[in-house]
Amino acid sequence: MDTLPLLPDSGQRLVGIARLAAHGESVRQGHDVEYFTLPVRSLLNRCSGSRMPFTWTINPYRGCEFACKYCYARYTHEFMEMRDAIEFEQKIYAKQHAAELLRQELRRVKPGEDIAIGTATDPYQPIERKLEITRAILQEFARHSGLEIGIVTKSALVARDIDVLQQIGQRNHITVNFTVTTVDADLARILEPRAPRPDLRLEALGKLRGAGIRAGVICAPVLPGITDSPQQLEAVVKDAAQAAATYIYANPLFLKPCSAAVFIPFLHEHFPSLVSDYERRFKERAFLPAAYRKRISELFVKLRRKYGMVESRWRDKIEPSFQDPQLPLF
Repeated sequence: MDTLPLLPDSGQRLVGIARLAAHGESVRQGHDVEYFTLPVRSLLNRCSGSRMPFTWTINPYRGCEFACKYCYARYTHEFMEMRDAIEFEQKIYAKQHAAELLRQELRRVKPGEDIAIGTATDPYQPIERKLEITRAILQEFARHSGLEIGIVTKSALVARDIDVLQQIGQRNHITVNFTVTTVDADLARILEPRAPRPDLRLEALGKLRGAGIRAGVICAPVLPGITDSPQQLEAVVKDAAQAAATYIYANPLFLKPCSAAVFIPFLHEHFPSLVSDYERRFKERAFLPAAYRKRISELFVKLRRKYGMVESRWRDKIEPSFQDPQLPLF
């Protein structure tokens, strides 16, 4: 693992993040993507929403190279005074000394409180191969016991860390969630341009399950008119079951204004006939109506039963209310 220099601290948190972002050291450039170092004072972030299914979040990186057209987390770059939504996938910030910070902060975590890794950016995006920040975080978790830990990713790279995940699982509860919006590789390529193919994600899931690690699938976001037909969704459930996924659940699209700035132009290019429908659906809200969410949820209840899938622990806390479509997307 390369050791990158820690940049000087710069005072108040939000102003400091913006200033550090402006002065970060570039560590890689390619595919119109730049990576920068970013020193931080804290790694664990407490969730403020009372309906969140987890208490703490960890994001080893700011920004994500996978460039998913529907990504709801683009707003996080606004904290660094970046208003262009595209910069979320072009300027990626790697947090320094993450494991050391985690070691200091874990005393804040009480028994039964969930820690979610990857709520805003993928912890296994390409730069992780070089920096191994996520792996260092997991190695720190392996030194502790009694923790509730969840990871969400689109990357097969997580299989690299099977050894550490097994160590964590000996004394903690660890779950790996693979996001799979579709098993159509061609469709996935335009929706998630730089993410690994769905079959590679499910192959990695199978490796984790074979190693005794709890892992399942989040089919999210479900996109009206693009990925939401019963046949398309059943194909995801079927392939997840064949990969021995412990569970699967789904959540419809959550379209914040910062996401719409990228997603609507994407629709114009690839699905022009759907533009007016999406503009109508999301004109005054960021989420789809409860009736739509309920229909998708009920379909997945039937599909899980058909393919013998065990339901997710986190899904059990959320789905009955059909209220907030973003909650499971940690």
